[in-house]
Amino acid sequence: MIHVCVLLHTGGFASTALAPAEIFRSAGYRWTGKSWRAQKRYFRTTTASYGGAPARSIGPVEITPAKSIDEVRDVDLIMVPSLGLDPNIERSMPDRRALVDWLVGWHDKGAAIAGVCSGVALLAEAGLLDGRRATTHWAMADLYRARYPKVDWQTELFVTEDADIYCGGGFNSATDLSLYLVEKYYGREVALETAKLLLIHMPRTWQSGFAALPLYAEHEDDKVTQAQAWLHEHWAEDVRLDELAAHLGMSTRNFIRRFKNATQVAPLAYLQKLRITAAKRLLEGRQKNVQEICYAVGYDDVPHFRTLFKRNTGTSPSDYRRQFGR
Repeated sequence: MIHVCVLLHTGGFASTALAPAEIFRSAGYRWTGKSWRAQKRYFRTTTASYGGAPARSIGPVEITPAKSIDEVRDVDLIMVPSLGLDPNIERSMPDRRALVDWLVGWHDKGAAIAGVCSGVALLAEAGLLDGRRATTHWAMADLYRARYPKVDWQTELFVTEDADIYCGGGFNSATDLSLYLVEKYYGREVALETAKLLLIHMPRTWQSGFAALPLYAEHEDDKVTQAQAWLHEHWAEDVRLDELAAHLGMSTRNFIRRFKNATQVAPLAYLQKLRITAAKRLLEGRQKNVQEICYAVGYDDVPHFRTLFKRNTGTSPSDYRRQFGR
């Protein structure tokens, strides 16, 4: 049996703590023809907070934990829910230092650690993500890349696994990550039975379909900011980096280097994100077919556009329209 502790803290979303607890608790239940019964208990789940204090979540909802973190004696997996909407990491982290140290201590003892949405920041603050693949909510990506540069951020993914560290990308990834872990520990059949019981989908893997238009990264390079502004206005045109670099008074090589240093992404990749985001907006409507959208966003090769779209979003243009179209 896997012993799970869901860490409770103030300021997050209650569902990102309750959903994992309920999913792990439900694993092993099956329909007998008259009622749902536990054929086998796969997980033993508890909740804990700093000092055993109730956790006030956004809502507002207050959750009383089963125990204090100091009273946890046996744990194989720790789930860290969302920290909430506050992007000011500097303000919130000092108050959570005891939780960070607690995570490090249990990880040193062999416990696996899983973080959901902005709760992944606790894992990063603990140094548990250094040199590892990780994801978080797409809106927090730039903040976390700047604060935790040693992490291999792959925020297009809903779920990442690297050794004994697991991360879930968005608000609803608490469900995705929990089912992923049920399958990881006990196999697909148990995970499928759990999903059927709770009427939820099996884990999704990509979240980039939900991302908004890329925002300007917070940096101090005025030339790169000018380049970003120009790309946001001319992304549908035939963009030539050498001409853009010359307009800014730089060589092409120096421009590419400065752009990547400032934004953490190459200028062509940035342009690609703008075009794919525009394509998603068009696919959400019904005015144009895929070929017309391909041309509208600056591409003249439809198969190439389909390949780029799937690489960036994890789904085809047609499937994206079926999922998000009006």
